[in-house]
Amino acid sequence: MQEKWLLPALSLALLLGTCSALYEDQIKKFDWRGVNVGALKQSRVDLNHFQPRILVTTYEGVVASLCVKTGELVWRQVLEQKPRGDVKLLQVSGFADDSSDTAAAPMGSNMGFDMLTVQGHAPALVRGWNTNMGALEWEWSIMPMNTERAQDAMWIYSKSVLYHVLPAWRSHLEVTAYFASSGHSTGSTSKVIAPWITSESCTLSGTFYVCTDGKQLISLDLVSKSGQVIRTSLEAEPKGKTQALTGLNGVVIVDGKPISVNKDQSICGDLRSSSFAVGSFNYRKVLAYADLSSGILRINALYLDNCAPAAELEQSLPFPEHFGTPSLSNFDCKQKRNGEGKNCLFLFSSTSESIVAVQHGRVRWSREESLANVIDSQFVDLPLADTEGTLENEMKGKAGDFTSFERDIASAFLRRITTQAVQIRSLFLHVIGLGPPPTDTQRAGLVRDSFGLHKMLVLLTRAGKIFGIDNVSGKHHWQLHLPNVIGFANDEQMRLIVQRSAKHFPLQPLCTILGKNAVSGNGVLYRFNPITGKVAEGGLVQLDYRIKQLSLLGETEKDFLKGILLLDASNKVHVYPEHAAPLADGMYLYTADLKTAELAGYFVKYAGGQLSSTHIWNARLGGHNSEQQIIGVAGKNPIEHVHSQGRVLGDRSVLYKYINPNLVAFVTQAPDSTHKSVLNLYLVDVVSGSVVFTMTHRKVRAPLSIVHSENWLAYSYFNEKLRRTEITTIELYEGKSQANSSVWSSLQAPPMPLVERQSYILPTIVEALRETITERGITNKHVLIGTASGSIVEMPWHLLDPRRPIASTTQGREEGAIPYIPELPLPTESHINYNQTVARLRNIYTAPSGLESTCLVVATGLDLFVTRVAPSKTFDLLKEDFDYILISIVLVALTSGSLIVKHLASRKLLKQAWK
Repeated sequence: MQEKWLLPALSLALLLGTCSALYEDQIKKFDWRGVNVGALKQSRVDLNHFQPRILVTTYEGVVASLCVKTGELVWRQVLEQKPRGDVKLLQVSGFADDSSDTAAAPMGSNMGFDMLTVQGHAPALVRGWNTNMGALEWEWSIMPMNTERAQDAMWIYSKSVLYHVLPAWRSHLEVTAYFASSGHSTGSTSKVIAPWITSESCTLSGTFYVCTDGKQLISLDLVSKSGQVIRTSLEAEPKGKTQALTGLNGVVIVDGKPISVNKDQSICGDLRSSSFAVGSFNYRKVLAYADLSSGILRINALYLDNCAPAAELEQSLPFPEHFGTPSLSNFDCKQKRNGEGKNCLFLFSSTSESIVAVQHGRVRWSREESLANVIDSQFVDLPLADTEGTLENEMKGKAGDFTSFERDIASAFLRRITTQAVQIRSLFLHVIGLGPPPTDTQRAGLVRDSFGLHKMLVLLTRAGKIFGIDNVSGKHHWQLHLPNVIGFANDEQMRLIVQRSAKHFPLQPLCTILGKNAVSGNGVLYRFNPITGKVAEGGLVQLDYRIKQLSLLGETEKDFLKGILLLDASNKVHVYPEHAAPLADGMYLYTADLKTAELAGYFVKYAGGQLSSTHIWNARLGGHNSEQQIIGVAGKNPIEHVHSQGRVLGDRSVLYKYINPNLVAFVTQAPDSTHKSVLNLYLVDVVSGSVVFTMTHRKVRAPLSIVHSENWLAYSYFNEKLRRTEITTIELYEGKSQANSSVWSSLQAPPMPLVERQSYILPTIVEALRETITERGITNKHVLIGTASGSIVEMPWHLLDPRRPIASTTQGREEGAIPYIPELPLPTESHINYNQTVARLRNIYTAPSGLESTCLVVATGLDLFVTRVAPSKTFDLLKEDFDYILISIVLVALTSGSLIVKHLASRKLLKQAWK
């Protein structure tokens, strides 16, 4: 009997030994994750399937299935990154009434599919999917002979055959047919002579290749054996690019009007709209179209066989402005349960990269997919509660009139009594139900907490959409969309700047978005309240010049507003708002051209009521042949505080840090005939233009990630010679004496720093680096490493320290330095997102909280992950399991005991006095 249970007991013991997990009460308590798919590219809505589904592909290289009722993810497959993961064709089995839309597999074969996708070009991957659970059933690939031309290739699916269309511009088309399930070629490649084809004027509509040529359309049926050229006249020369109408063979959209080049496919004439979609209703093909006018979205449809209106599909509904301009992607209808009529679901994409589902004349659900491309982030303090705000106002006086603030004791005492009387009155009215209603921010729970952990997370996305998100719960409190606003030249994205925080009660906080007008190219400013999302201080401002460089002024006026210093294309200086112009006197600016690797420095002067800039230095980092390009720029965080000025050595002397606030790191890369690729690092003082330090890495290349803080720098790269990811750290020191312990000046020729450097090996590809930051800088610095696998590793700086000794020495032990080991460990307990993987991780942003021990973190990519870290543990916070009852009992007992002992001692002294 004992032998019978021995083997199961040993097996159970071995399994328990391999288990590891978080405490259950810690999971998602201080963090949350948002899962996205990206901007919608292709979609298929199928309500009549035994499992209703919405199948989508996105521009981020994602294939996913969405829930019809809620829009939540059923499953998601993140494909390879572009260009290999670019989905060029989506084919769903049995989706349309056409017999060519089939995916039947041969007898005895398992090569059928629910959904087929074609992605990439070198190689091109053809994959068959099971749409019920998102499993990959099979795949095959082809590698083209000419990879440069292959990126323009297109694909056609017709009657279980895939056609690979490879254009040679101004020459011909090469068409090759493959069996869709197996990838075997059906014959030789056919060459179609077409000298009129260009990349700007041609598109593929079903089996027809259609090009615009002046006032006519020239098309070819690539499947037909006749090879006849079809010419279709137009009323006028098209203004925009021709688009194919998915679902109809040989039908294109020209300036909002559908035109058929296929004689077998009729189309209703004199029909114009901003977007079209083809579907079926009552077993008849229907053409639906949607238009937005004055905030009202109108959906109409007509039958293709007789052009009669389909009145049952017509809908009209208010469309929220923050969604932008909608475009109808797909729709489907399903018979109601009671048999009376049908339910239709319309799926829209929008210019704000939202996915919106419309049903029964209302927006049923929406997905904010612009969050898959976050380009900037800020944590903004929440406002005070009414009672705290009243006390704050009492202590500071009226914010609008600082000169009339009486500072004598009598007036302050009277003001305190009056304030407390008003608070008691407000409390009484609130209890009896006659008090003032709570504000919108208080009703939403947007009130500052005691430790400053609760903040408003403001996110700026590539599509020009701005979000106000609760960093604790993840709730979206407000959304804004800026149409026709894009990033700057030189591959610079739009910027999000906090001009005034919520710490200056009763003044409202203020944020500003800076970008470029998509039409004119001039600068654009948009100012808003980050707590409510409402327009503030003039809202959208169109500038009459192009923004070349920008900076935030260091000083503020009485309204605690930091001005924005702008340098235009003609090197003229502007300040917004204009009344802050005197504060820009003595400022320095620098510009960097990424392609030419040329740096320039400017001095700003305010005289005679006018601002002017003077070009004071110039530096060329491109080399003698100007081949090097800047691939990375890293400055220091402007809100960073340096707590310790030096480092204590083993002999108790101090090695002072080289803390230059004007130091900026530039990394350039260029091809090299001998070393393949060369990476150069430059540390430049952007005030004086002097190069403080430079270093060269040979046979290394991007991806590059870099972080710059205090007196140290860390950057990662890929070593081509050894085929591994390495990270190099640098520390700068002044020596054992400081040149100036109070004020730093870049113009007084400070001494060159002592440089400590070291390299380490990382067992993963690095996508992002960011340092932790706290309010006073007392807490230890850790480096957050975002990996290609989607994990975020918290790496203590003492593991990256370049002063780690080769061997264990007495001096190293005195300093607390760990002996040098080239391989850096990545233990699982250091992954701050445990199993909450962030797909396509791109950036990590950090911000201080009210607690010195805690740093707020947001990681962005395809997904969004928000959490908090404590590099030195929560030394300023009681533990969650702290026994308040026991400490209360001990305090009461000690207090009571001291009173009793005091009473007994006094009685003893009294008795002794009477003796």
